[in-house]
Amino acid sequence: MARDARSFDESDVRIRPNKKGSRPRTKDRPDFKDAEIGRIITVDRGRYTAILDENTENERIVIAARARNLSRQAVVPGDLVGLVGDTSGAPDTLARLVTIQERRTLLRRSADDTDPVERVVVANADNLVIVVAAANPVPRTGFIDRALVAAFDADIHPILCITKADIKEPDELIANYAGVELDILVSRTADENASGIDARSADGASARLQRSTLEELRDLIAGEVSVVIGHSGVGKSTLVNALTGADRATGGVNKVTGRGRHTSSSALALRVEDAPPHTWIIDTPGIRSFGLALVEPDNVVSAFPDLVEATADCPRGCTHLEDGPDCALDAWVADGHAGPSGVARLASLRRLLGSSAKEEIHEKTLGES
Repeated sequence: MARDARSFDESDVRIRPNKKGSRPRTKDRPDFKDAEIGRIITVDRGRYTAILDENTENERIVIAARARNLSRQAVVPGDLVGLVGDTSGAPDTLARLVTIQERRTLLRRSADDTDPVERVVVANADNLVIVVAAANPVPRTGFIDRALVAAFDADIHPILCITKADIKEPDELIANYAGVELDILVSRTADENASGIDARSADGASARLQRSTLEELRDLIAGEVSVVIGHSGVGKSTLVNALTGADRATGGVNKVTGRGRHTSSSALALRVEDAPPHTWIIDTPGIRSFGLALVEPDNVVSAFPDLVEATADCPRGCTHLEDGPDCALDAWVADGHAGPSGVARLASLRRLLGSSAKEEIHEKTLGES
C-alpha cells in the first residue's frame, strides 16, 4: 500500500543544540590578579620550570604548562610569569602559566641574516657574557661582533671572556675591541687540552682555575641576571660550573675540525654561588650562528662606537658599504681615528651591513614573487 504523499518544510527540521556553543560568549578575559609571579629557569618539551618566592622560606620549584592564550608567545629562561592553579611545587603537580610580565630586556637572534623569524634567547638579562678561546678553537671576531650588536640593540651590557690565554696571548684580539665599551676578562689554565676555564676536566680530575678571573666576573655580575654564549669547546659550560657549582656537561675540541662539540642541550638559569641574592647566570646551548635580520642597520653601526662618529659626515642615505659614494668611514680609519684595528673593524662592520642589505633584497624578492 502506497504511503500518503507529504510535503516537508523547515519546521520539520530538528536541530541538536551544540554543547560547545550552549554558553553565551563574552569578550571579557580573566585578569589573573591572584597569579603568583615566578622566574622561568628552564624550558623542556612544553613544560616550564619556575622558581617562586625566591630567597624566602617559601621558595619552591614549580612545573607549569602554558595557557592556550599564550600559545603564540615564546616563554624563555629569565621571563617573569604569572602562575595559577597548583603552585605548591609538590611532586606530580602542574600549575598553569597564564601571563608574561613586561620584559626589561630581550636578547634575540635569527637563524641567519635572511631569516625574519625571531628566536628569543633569554629575557630580562642585564649582562651578556661572550666566551671565546684565544686558541683551540681560534676566536672568530665575526661572532663576537654579532653578539655585541645584539647586546647593544637589546640594551644589555657585554662582557668578553677570553679563555686559554696560556696557549696564545690574546693581545691582538683585545686590541681589536679597544674602542668598544665592554669589560674584557682573560683567563689562563694550566692544561692546554682543557676546554677553557676548567673547574673540572672531562675525566673528573680537577684542573687549575684562575680564581682572580672568576672572582672578577662574579663581582661584575653580582645581583644581576647574566647570559653566557659561545661556540662549543671554548669553556662556556665549565665557566658556569665554576660559578654555580653545577655539573653541566663539558667537552673538548675535535682535533680534526678544530671545533667543539655541543654539550649543553637546553638553556638553564642557575644561581651564582657566593654572590648576592638575585645573581643568576643562564647557560645556553652552543650557538653556531647569530643572525641579525631583526636589527636595524643604524643599530648595527651604533654597536661600533669607534666608527659611528664618522658617519655624521656621510652623505644622506649612505649605506657605508665599499661601493657607497663618499662614505666618510674610509677617511676616518685612514686618519687613525679608529686605532690600529680600524681597518679590521671597518671590514667587520661592512660585512654585517652587507648581510643586512642582502636580507632587504631577499625580503623585496619575496614580496614581488
